[in-house]
Amino acid sequence: MDWRPHIVVVEDEAAGRQLLIGYLSKRGYRVTGFASGVGLRRLVEREIPNLVLLDIGLPGEDGLALARWLREKSSKICIIMVTAAGETVDRIVGLESGADDYIPKPFEPRELLARIKSVLRRTGEAPAAAPTKRIRMGRRILDLERHILIEADGSEETLSASEFDLLKLFADNPNRPLERNWMLERIGHREMAAFDRAIDLRINRIRRKVEVDPEHPTAIRTVWGVGYMFVPPQD
Repeated sequence: MDWRPHIVVVEDEAAGRQLLIGYLSKRGYRVTGFASGVGLRRLVEREIPNLVLLDIGLPGEDGLALARWLREKSSKICIIMVTAAGETVDRIVGLESGADDYIPKPFEPRELLARIKSVLRRTGEAPAAAPTKRIRMGRRILDLERHILIEADGSEETLSASEFDLLKLFADNPNRPLERNWMLERIGHREMAAFDRAIDLRINRIRRKVEVDPEHPTAIRTVWGVGYMFVPPQD
């Protein structure tokens, strides 16, 4: 039996598909390629792959519909969306369709490889373990049941609903760059325009609550051109 992680590349452009198959195969993965969702559906009915690299702009059934179908089939399949479109809305819809990450074309193969490793590592950690009730964020602990922050000395601070929603969003997506407008969508503020800086003000507020030095954040980091990312402590 082949124990290598199985990646499926769904890309209608033959040259690009073969390039990815060759590159990933040389990096130790078992790789299968398809030009459309037809082959993908047949494969998934008999075998659940570890990760699907899914182009949004496929002929016939598009990648968004396939992502939703994959997520319905199994929560264990990692999905990375690939899109040539630069509009933020495409990336938001892709993530809301069940994708774990996205990468826009053109991309460097090394960047794609890093994202694949990150997603597989994230989703492969203790899948059967019960969800943790507390998450360390910077200098404090987020209690997911009581909606509070706990200091090292045991003192507690109650969070507002919006502060907790934002911190929980970060806790659910560690080491993953999150776009500002995607965050606004997920915490239920769809009426805000994409250019609204309300999310930045909220980030500054929670940084003052969790960072050792809010002027030089290490837990909730800025990802220039994208948004923010929660980086759990290593110790």
